[in-house]
Amino acid sequence: MYITYIVFGVVFLFVIALAVSSFRIVKQSFVIVVERLGKFHKLGQSGFHVVIPILDRVVATIDTRTQVIDSQPQSVITSDNVSMLIDTVVYYRITDPFKSTYEISDLIQAIRYLTTTTLRDVIGRLELDATLSSRDEINKQLRAVLDEATDKWGVRVERVEVKNIDPPKDVKDAMEQQMRAERQKRAAILEAQGLKEAAITTAQGEKESAILRADAQKEAAIREAEGKAQAIELVAKAESEKIKLIYDTLRDLNLNEQVLTYKSIEALEAMAKGNNKVFVPFESKGLLGSIGAIKELLKDDGAKV
Repeated sequence: MYITYIVFGVVFLFVIALAVSSFRIVKQSFVIVVERLGKFHKLGQSGFHVVIPILDRVVATIDTRTQVIDSQPQSVITSDNVSMLIDTVVYYRITDPFKSTYEISDLIQAIRYLTTTTLRDVIGRLELDATLSSRDEINKQLRAVLDEATDKWGVRVERVEVKNIDPPKDVKDAMEQQMRAERQKRAAILEAQGLKEAAITTAQGEKESAILRADAQKEAAIREAEGKAQAIELVAKAESEKIKLIYDTLRDLNLNEQVLTYKSIEALEAMAKGNNKVFVPFESKGLLGSIGAIKELLKDDGAKV
């Protein structure tokens, strides 16, 4: 009886284990490949699934997210016979879990080998300089070839990146010397351009300064001439007003013509002694003709000329 209970318990536990193992929960972005009696049965998407023990078997769990394959550096030779090491990174996504399971035995290794052969083919058509300066073009060519080749495996290659290009040491040294010479050349050109611009700026400044000085001197000369002209005009105007005042005063005193003529001559004489030019009007000819008569009159009166 005791043995019967033990057997019953073992059978019960076995049934429970089978029942539990038949339940599968698939996570988001994953797919399971289920076979029944050795043949493909179904693809289990994310969620709850029942897998019948003994009859069904999960042969693969496929991650449908973007995957990354970081390849080791590969030795390649350019068209001008320069050997170098290049490592690449491949980004791919499984779009058909059935093909990726049954069309290829080792998908990751197959992509790596295909990447290596494609890389050597692409680089073998390029020279060293083009290889170093055309990474984007190399990436595009690699992606196009890999995507077409892996399509039959249910894989889509999304992106290929050349991560590092490592040329030989002698090539590195030559490139470094070339870059150093190029930097020195650029520095010399920039220095020459700077000196040229500085000289041009200095010349322009001196030119503008000379123009400003000439304009200032011209303005000063014009102002000085205008000041002198105004001063002469004011002096002449003052003398004219002075003569007119004297003449009006003498006329108001009812002096005779000889006395007026004499006083006018004195005023003209005072004007002539100054630094200003004296302009005698045409009407003064009669005044000058009367000088002799005035002298005679003054002699008679005891005046001193």
